[in-house]
Amino acid sequence: MNSEPADPADRAKALRREIHLHNYRYYVENDPVIADVEYDELLRELEAIEAAHPDLVTPDSPTQKVGAAPIAEFGAIEHTVPMLSLQNVTSEGELAEWEAQLRNHLKDPEADFDFVVEPKLDGVAVEAVYLDGIYTVGSTRGDGVTGEDITEQLKTVRSLPLRLHDGIREIPKRLEVRGEVLMTTAEFEALNRDLLEAGEQTYANPRNLTAGSLKQKDPRVTATRKLDVFFYAVGRADGIEVDYQQVLLEAFTELGLPITRLHRHCRDIAAVAAVIREFEEGRDHLPYEIDGAVVKVDRLADQERLGVRSRSPRWAVAYKFAARQATTVVEDIFVSVGRTGVLTPVAKLAPVPIGGVTVSRATLHNRDEVERLGVLVGDTVLVQRAGDVIPKVVKVIVDRRTGTERPFVWPKTCPECGVRVREDEEEVAIYCPNIGCAAQRKARVRHFGSRGALDIEGLGEKIVDQLVDGGHLGDVADLFTLTLDTVSGLERMAEKSGQNLLDAIEKSKQTTLARFLTALGLRHVGESTARALSRELGSLEAIRAADLDELTEVPDVGPIVAKALRDFFDAEENVRVVDRLLELGVTPRAEALPEAPAESPVSGLRVVFTGKLTRMSRSEAGALVTRLGGKASSSVSKKTDLVVAGPGAGGKRGKAEDLGVPVIDEEEFFNRLGEAAK
Repeated sequence: MNSEPADPADRAKALRREIHLHNYRYYVENDPVIADVEYDELLRELEAIEAAHPDLVTPDSPTQKVGAAPIAEFGAIEHTVPMLSLQNVTSEGELAEWEAQLRNHLKDPEADFDFVVEPKLDGVAVEAVYLDGIYTVGSTRGDGVTGEDITEQLKTVRSLPLRLHDGIREIPKRLEVRGEVLMTTAEFEALNRDLLEAGEQTYANPRNLTAGSLKQKDPRVTATRKLDVFFYAVGRADGIEVDYQQVLLEAFTELGLPITRLHRHCRDIAAVAAVIREFEEGRDHLPYEIDGAVVKVDRLADQERLGVRSRSPRWAVAYKFAARQATTVVEDIFVSVGRTGVLTPVAKLAPVPIGGVTVSRATLHNRDEVERLGVLVGDTVLVQRAGDVIPKVVKVIVDRRTGTERPFVWPKTCPECGVRVREDEEEVAIYCPNIGCAAQRKARVRHFGSRGALDIEGLGEKIVDQLVDGGHLGDVADLFTLTLDTVSGLERMAEKSGQNLLDAIEKSKQTTLARFLTALGLRHVGESTARALSRELGSLEAIRAADLDELTEVPDVGPIVAKALRDFFDAEENVRVVDRLLELGVTPRAEALPEAPAESPVSGLRVVFTGKLTRMSRSEAGALVTRLGGKASSSVSKKTDLVVAGPGAGGKRGKAEDLGVPVIDEEEFFNRLGEAAK
């Protein structure tokens, strides 16, 4: 960190300008020129100067994004220009009708329009007012005429500039910009996980969470939510002259106002329809949710001629995509049996269309989720589906209960084999202990040959079902004893396709140790953990012989995973299957270790991260340690060399202190790394 200069005012001014520039490069140009850690150093220096000299704090200072004191209530703000809603269309036919209405209104059947297509962001509409380039007022859309005053809450949105960028375009005297505040899917899922771990109610979707965040009376809470904003329209604009919607968006970028950059210029309505199809097909790959596309007449003069209706402009329309959520009724709840024997509750739903697919089932995950949702048979529920993700029940609509609903009762015996089920309190699991259960065998074989495991081409679900039901597969090792007569005699199989399957099975014998471990279907061991075990322990023999302490030293392996590994390799039946696989020629090889990194302050050290880190996530910090020649572990033991503890550190910090393991905070950790952390 730089020392405070002789003239704090000049240094503070220079820092503010530099930080504003970096915000512009990061949020608008998507081209940062410094690392996050360097940016944080600049911000901390500015914070220190302003703390020592409170009179130097300015309204546009980046330090003001942390949130002001709580407010008593939300005031009302009247929009200078009403924030109108948009007419909706849901088909290409309706889209063509809208274009015809434009010509009819102008009484000009030959009228020719260019269009701009923008993604319809699924967030909360807001207006931000800038006076002489300084953010001054923020409000919600409200009823379109009057919105709620969220000036302090909006100020905390990380991508909102508190000062417009100058040097490219002259700063307008007054600029009222409209946009959408949203939360990325990744941030939404992370926050919901934190709420779930804390035993608090989760949110149904990012939009609800965004709206709730902007309604926080304490802006400091809003500041923790990591919201973003994208702008797409203006209200009143004094000192900004543009003739086209696409030029307006370019002007926003020049002023430092973030836009989605997904907008497309189209010469005709056919091109518009093609772009909308492209948006809908690609929506699952975006970092945030969109629920449609907005189509606008490009030329602002044409917008003026077309005018507005009482509630919506004639020159724009919203093309709504098929809904990703819908309400329906839980007709029944049953359980499915997975490859590890775990019973998963599944809701049988009254069929409902969601995202172009008729949904009749949704997962309820586990016992805790059933209790958290409070779902009863007969309940009306909100169901969500996104892309290829299995539909899930988001929430129960309690107000629609009639009194005829009934609770779900967990079965006492496995619905597939009739063996009495067991409960694992630590893992919130109810499971069938019978490894001979047909449902488990089918699921295990399918997993064994799946793409992330041994990748046996042609071993589909129907083939597996026939092989198990026909008594040909007692366990996965029997795959390597199949004959051509057996497989070619299956339904929809002939000699050629049967031989292809046998060839794929033979080819799968030569595999990596990580894939082999994944294929075994060990509880809690996914592809990432399997790679870590392979990399750290080096051979199947070493993994089978490792004790709990040795296993927990492996990155990604905590006490629960270590116990699951030990339980698996201690079970006689599992040992028999693994040994038989090896005897039948399956050869798992450890992957070559990467070249050892250069010496660093953590070379050869086992480091555990606990609590909340601010510069990066714990997994990212662990990856950094690995890159620098150390080993990141998830649990503390006598072999641990260092514990890095952030706020919220609990039992791991206490265990480290009991064992005499050094404990440092995040700042000290990065100070030790110095240049190596960059």
